[in-house]
Amino acid sequence: MAEIVRLRPVLERDLPLFERLHEDPAEAGELGFFGHRNPGQLRRQWAERGFLTAQGGRLAISQGDDDRFVGEVQWHQVLQGPASPCWNIGISLLTAERGKGYGKRAQRLLAQYLFAHTQVNRVEAGTESVNVAEQKALEWAGFTREGVLRGACFRDGAWRDMVLYSVLRGEIAAES
Repeated sequence: MAEIVRLRPVLERDLPLFERLHEDPAEAGELGFFGHRNPGQLRRQWAERGFLTAQGGRLAISQGDDDRFVGEVQWHQVLQGPASPCWNIGISLLTAERGKGYGKRAQRLLAQYLFAHTQVNRVEAGTESVNVAEQKALEWAGFTREGVLRGACFRDGAWRDMVLYSVLRGEIAAES
């Protein structure tokens, strides 16, 4: 699959799909819906300060020559030691865009972007242990499985195991 996948700032024209991706249980899917949140909060955050800060951010995943919104990647800072920040990343794709390879490419692009524009040495990602497709995508993107975090994620009335992945600065090359 040679289709173009890009990361770019979220644009105003993306907001209706962006909100649907996070606020509509059917669009978020079984593994992506964590309960209803404050309606309009995402749009207000975008209007007030955008989705890019020193502590984390969100970028749109776009596909094709028409720069069509297909999902988003996000990251936030976590500490693995008193002076050892790293980025924890996540991804959400529109239901119709899943299974096309966009996610694995977007996660690799995000890791490359974060290593190119920040000083962290580690990018990590977690996914529920039943999400085999995401585990394969992370491995394709260059991440290494580190282990299972038992009972770490509460969703849909139950505590669920998570699988933790990471990639280090020296393990992923920037694509030109």
